Amino acid sequence: MKKIALSLILVSFLVSSCDLLNSISMSDIEKVMDGSANSPKALTNSEVIKGLKEALNVGTNNAVNMLSKQDGFFKDPILKIPFPSEAQFVADKLRQVGLGDMVDNFELKMNRGAEAAVVKATPIFTSAITSMSIQDAMGILKGSENAATTYFKNKTSTALYNAFSPQVKGVLEQMQITNYWTDLTSAYNKLPFSQKVETDLTRYVTNKAMDGLFTKIENEEKAIRENPAARISEILKRVFGSLDN
Repeated sequence: MKKIALSLILVSFLVSSCDLLNSISMSDIEKVMDGSANSPKALTNSEVIKGLKEALNVGTNNAVNMLSKQDGFFKDPILKIPFPSEAQFVADKLRQVGLGDMVDNFELKMNRGAEAAVVKATPIFTSAITSMSIQDAMGILKGSENAATTYFKNKTSTALYNAFSPQVKGVLEQMQITNYWTDLTSAYNKLPFSQKVETDLTRYVTNKAMDGLFTKIENEEKAIRENPAARISEILKRVFGSLDN
């Protein structure tokens, strides 16, 4: 009788074990084996878009805030707008005759024009972020380290130029630098055998302001992609943390 009882218990155990094994799928086993059973849920499309939009808002706002303050351009060794390169010989000549302060003041006023213009970028960037598609978001997330910056260049360059140019022109005219530049280059161009100067100062400063802004945005994008400390919210940590592995 004891042998029969033991046999029945063993059979019961085996049957229960088979039922348990049947209830476990191969995918469950694979998850346990590769450690993914305890991993976070996969990102949804809506989470990816939300994270990217937040990242772009953070990056563009940081860039605009840094450059729009006084000396945002002027005291940045990389982004400072210099005397137009095609007219550098004019600046050199002025410095040779003791008018270096005039050149320095000229450069200061150009940079003030750029600093005043970049504040116009915020609503333009906001519009580009709002209109972002799923395809845009995925392309940025899986793209190069400056994919978001490239997206902004493609989407906003024309609007930025149209917004910056009047602002730059107004500041330069207010500081009387436009008239000074026109008088300076006109007088120089009248000199015999002189190299003609035809720089459109408003266009020059506007383009330099845009270049500087995109450089700052690219730096901000790189920081969010590479530096976990720059991911200031949970959604940013999840979206960009998924790229770290």
